[in-house]
Amino acid sequence: MPESKDTKAKIRRTALRLFAERGYNAVSMRDLAEAVGMRQGGLYNHFEGKQALLSDLMETHMVALLKALDAAMAGINGTRARLEVFVRHHVAHHLNYPDDVFLAYMEVRSLDPDNRARIVALRNRYEYMLRNILEDGCAKGLFSIGDAAVHARMLLAMMTGVTVWYRDNGRLSRDEVVDLYLDAALQSVGLTMVQS
Repeated sequence: MPESKDTKAKIRRTALRLFAERGYNAVSMRDLAEAVGMRQGGLYNHFEGKQALLSDLMETHMVALLKALDAAMAGINGTRARLEVFVRHHVAHHLNYPDDVFLAYMEVRSLDPDNRARIVALRNRYEYMLRNILEDGCAKGLFSIGDAAVHARMLLAMMTGVTVWYRDNGRLSRDEVVDLYLDAALQSVGLTMVQS
């Protein structure tokens, strides 16, 4: 990998870690430069500023999340099956990227209006995929919920919350946690895990 790309990747990884640990507003470009091991001015060869770096990290996460979900959902038919794949994918993917998730959900407030609009549009696209499954399930009489839009947001908040408490050295494996979240999601729409 050329040095410039390697340096940019190192800046991104370090910024992601620092923003997740301390919060975006508590990290200065000087802090970031010191952590990367370069002069502060060198950061600007790769990013216009801290705002550009934050929006880049968030956009990269959301684009990767959408792409991975599209791949997971490819060829999946049936409303229940689509819900199961969405839930399994969401929880497993978020467990793999807790710092990205923290940033994408907690630091939207730190984006300037243009960047916020772009990131929120990506988040809305993702949310709409779940909402579409829920609306389809209601239309077919498979799901028993009040409002699909509210239910989608509720499920996303519940599932995303796994990154707050889960630890790899805990008593439950990732697969067990994914199964528990799937069971809760299915129960929330009036289904159970054992139902065919």
